[in-house]
Amino acid sequence: MLLLSTLLNLSHRRPLLRPLSLRLHTTLSPPSPPPPLEVPLSHPIYTVWGANTGVGKTLVSTGIAACSLVSPSSSAKFVYIKPVQTGFPSDSDSRFVYRKLSEIFLRRKPPVSLLASNHALKASEASALEILGGGDFDERESGLRDVCWYEERRVCKDVARFSSKLVCKTLFGWREAISPHLAAEREGASVEDSVLLETLQKCLSLGTSGDMSIIETAGGVASPGPSGTLQCDLYRPFRLPAILVGDGRLGGISATISAYETLKLRGYDVVAIIFEDHGLVNEVPLLSYLKNSAPVLLLPPIPQDMSDDLLGWFDESFDTFSSLKEILLSSFSERLKKLHYMPRKAAEIFWWPFTQHKLVPEENITVIDSRCGENFAVHKVSNQELLRPIFDACASWWTQGPDVKLQIELARDIGYAAARFGHVMFPENVHEPVLECAEALLGGVGKGWASRAFFSDNGSTAIEIALKMAFRKFSADHGVVQNSLNTDYSIDLKVLALKGSYHGDTLGAMEAQAPSSYTGFLQQPWYTGRGTFLDPPTVFISNGIWTLSIPEGVHCGKEVSKTCTFSSRDEIFDLNQRSSDLAGLYSTFISEQLSANSVIQGSGGMLMVDPLFQRVLVNECRNRKIPVIFDEVFTGFWRLGVESAAELLSCLPDIACFAKLLTGGVIPLAATLATDAVFDAFSGDSKLKALLHGHSYTAHAMGCTAASKSINWFKDPQKNLNVAPEGKFLRELWDVELVHQISLHPSVERVVALGTLCAIELQVESCNAGYASLCASSLLQKLREDGVYMRPLGNVIYLMCGPCTSPLICRQLLIKVYRRLEEFHQESCIEG
Repeated sequence: MLLLSTLLNLSHRRPLLRPLSLRLHTTLSPPSPPPPLEVPLSHPIYTVWGANTGVGKTLVSTGIAACSLVSPSSSAKFVYIKPVQTGFPSDSDSRFVYRKLSEIFLRRKPPVSLLASNHALKASEASALEILGGGDFDERESGLRDVCWYEERRVCKDVARFSSKLVCKTLFGWREAISPHLAAEREGASVEDSVLLETLQKCLSLGTSGDMSIIETAGGVASPGPSGTLQCDLYRPFRLPAILVGDGRLGGISATISAYETLKLRGYDVVAIIFEDHGLVNEVPLLSYLKNSAPVLLLPPIPQDMSDDLLGWFDESFDTFSSLKEILLSSFSERLKKLHYMPRKAAEIFWWPFTQHKLVPEENITVIDSRCGENFAVHKVSNQELLRPIFDACASWWTQGPDVKLQIELARDIGYAAARFGHVMFPENVHEPVLECAEALLGGVGKGWASRAFFSDNGSTAIEIALKMAFRKFSADHGVVQNSLNTDYSIDLKVLALKGSYHGDTLGAMEAQAPSSYTGFLQQPWYTGRGTFLDPPTVFISNGIWTLSIPEGVHCGKEVSKTCTFSSRDEIFDLNQRSSDLAGLYSTFISEQLSANSVIQGSGGMLMVDPLFQRVLVNECRNRKIPVIFDEVFTGFWRLGVESAAELLSCLPDIACFAKLLTGGVIPLAATLATDAVFDAFSGDSKLKALLHGHSYTAHAMGCTAASKSINWFKDPQKNLNVAPEGKFLRELWDVELVHQISLHPSVERVVALGTLCAIELQVESCNAGYASLCASSLLQKLREDGVYMRPLGNVIYLMCGPCTSPLICRQLLIKVYRRLEEFHQESCIEG
């Protein structure tokens, strides 16, 4: 029985010796990366959303501004930002706020002065010509242009003891009063999402401590932005807390609840709901629905008579807006308290996995506010407090793969599955998500060999299920069981595993791996290591060259070089053209091991085992009717650049295990696939002959829904731009020249780059190598400062992206690693 964790070994080994060489000095000239979309926490920043168009978002923004600026002792600044404006300039919300605040100040005569300004940054040619003059709009003209429209006035300057400032900005404007995406198309003035967000991000820093900022969206929550992206998705990278302006009209209950749920489903915090009272008592069912999740505030009816230009209405609404302002300030204060409280409390009550708590000071605890695609939003305190995006280069324990778009779809579909099914039992039942998931598995990673899918909850249990399957199949093929139903019957079967292998933390999976840091007496006193453990040949990049290293034991007394080189990675995987002498050497070595043992074989993670060795191993096991298991918990679903590593080995298993990227990493689920022959070994008239294994959440609907979506998304060239048109391989994500450059670095022992993974072993003294090594700690802490979140495997560091990650982002990650390696080397030389 062969348990093969395809291609990579998760553990560590003594660094391979290599000759000293001169470094290749080349200039790293990266493209300018986009600025990080940081969110300052120096002052409250809120986004105003509408349940529909025409519900009074700008009136609410104006009311909040008025309450913030007319305080008797106010010296604050209020920043109003309208990122997208159509009907511009004749209908300008920022101009309305600017002028209305001036009128309110003149009416109320507070003991403060108001310095007010209104500024428009860019507009379509049609809008710009209307603002600046210059003739009729020529439809042949297109694009956005700077308009530099600026107004400024000072109010109540004679009685002022303090000064308040109102800053109003329109970022992008179009002339026609229609949906932004349509206006942008008609006026030939589109703006990319990234440009809009970068422009908005610059404006977020206009406020400081004691100030308040409001960003007002256009239309409804799900109205399209200029590119067509829904605004609730467009502004998601900031995840600013929301004020929802509901609808008090007929039908407004439904519209308000729909808008609220849309925001919540995308991870926004809705701090308050406010709307105009139309006499329909819409607040009662809303309060019943919300169950204190958010306060609901009512504004008085807007008068039909506009003779006083709404000033009387603002006077009547002042107390309501004051209450809303206090809610906003209190919510902001509570948010900051929680962010400061979380690391301290976490250090007191958590028991983290794989962590020595004495080595984690409180200041090194990462507070993750949210996740957006491949980035965490992390709370940082330096010169100012902010939420900073940091790339999840661990793929969150190798599970994450979705980009922002897939994350949104998974959240929606999982919510649908939870609402439709909740939890349902699986034995002797079927539901739509699990059927779709099984069909996607058998038609994808199991295509051509698997006929059955057994579901469980995580990779380790998937391995234990596979072991049970393999034991039964081996016993049936070799006449060991003879269909005996005696539950006391047993036989001693061993495991053939690779040194450094890892298959999970459950007791049975641990028995199927070689002695390691995970299996020692301190961790697993029951461990016996029921197997024979081989030291396999490995491949890696060293000194810019792909190298094969053959361990001493594989030589079998033959005169074969311990190392050989390859011109490229493709040559390594061209197994049909590889040396027949080497294949014969592998065959002899494996045959000798198999002849001495009835075995299952296992290997795992960051060391790349020679694929030729693995294919020979599979063939030798097949010749002896030993079932073959592929452990693809880590490697499956494009982690290595193909949907299944079987495609790289050009051979098929009898059983294979999948998890992690199976669901996009957003919810636990695992699957063990098997052939008909394996399934038939459990067939019989007695239940005792069945596979007696299961979990409460076996094949749960939410996990199966996420898996179906992820499996199909990752392989679709229309959705995943990294997939080649034929849908079989990912394009190269890691810049080949940069990878080779890193392999030449004097601090680097070896590099492996394949698919979404780039692993780097640091060169250290042998006594400082291995899983317990702390040599990478300072290096990784500095990389976190650079916006790259990594965790070490001893003296091995690794970058991991998702199947959808842009190669440009991967290049930027490599550049950051290289620069920090330079510092790491210089510090090591000084210490030495």
